Amino acid sequence: MSMESENSSLGKWWGRLVAAVFLGGQAFVHLLTGKIHVRNTSEQMTVVGPESLPISLLTAVTVGMVFTIGVAQEFIAFGAGTAVGGVLAIALSRELAPLVTAIVVTGRIGSAFAAEIGTMQVTEQIDALYMLKTDPIDYLVIPRLIACCLMMPLLTTLSFITGMAGGMVLAESVYNISTQVFLDSAQTFLTEWDLICAMIKSVVFGALIAVIGCSWGLTTTGGAKGVGQSTTAAVVTALMAIFVINFIMSWLMFTVFYPTSLG
Repeated sequence: MSMESENSSLGKWWGRLVAAVFLGGQAFVHLLTGKIHVRNTSEQMTVVGPESLPISLLTAVTVGMVFTIGVAQEFIAFGAGTAVGGVLAIALSRELAPLVTAIVVTGRIGSAFAAEIGTMQVTEQIDALYMLKTDPIDYLVIPRLIACCLMMPLLTTLSFITGMAGGMVLAESVYNISTQVFLDSAQTFLTEWDLICAMIKSVVFGALIAVIGCSWGLTTTGGAKGVGQSTTAAVVTALMAIFVINFIMSWLMFTVFYPTSLG
């Protein structure tokens, strides 16, 4: 019996994942038509951006400091202490800043999207939108998708700067690596391609968070219990998708399409 229940749950999850893919395609088509609710989009940008900023920056500064602790002592022991800033800059731009920011936003925003829209679904508010001849994709999904895709690069950029600042302060105060040496190293190691890749990743992660959160909300059934289950499933699915897509994008960006002039 438990095996049947598990298979049923897995089948339902795959079905909702396929629905999320179709929702993403529909949202893209609707975006091309220019049907954008400006007020809703502005409200969602505030929720995704400014309201997520404090926790994103706090996470970024701790990640930057922890990374510095992990590499500085070993680098100094091998006589490469001057490279700490550059290594931190590469790690933050290529992986840590976009990935950690996406994780934070998924926990805060992806869950909120799924819970809010899921509640609307089980209370028949989505049906009311159809009765009013309002497409839920235009009214609910598109504003959240735009907000995530616009705010994620900004949050990632600020997280990168904050993480670098945290690592720099720790490197100077604990490991006697001067600020100038730290910044010179970062400037030497960091390339425009690294920053471009960080922005591309952040936009893709933002789209994943918005589409999965909204899709799981729109496919919610079973009342209050179903809303809770959808919220949890949306966060887990979004995180899984982010990790998988991050691997694929990193491999493509820094192996297949990596500029040979930088290699």
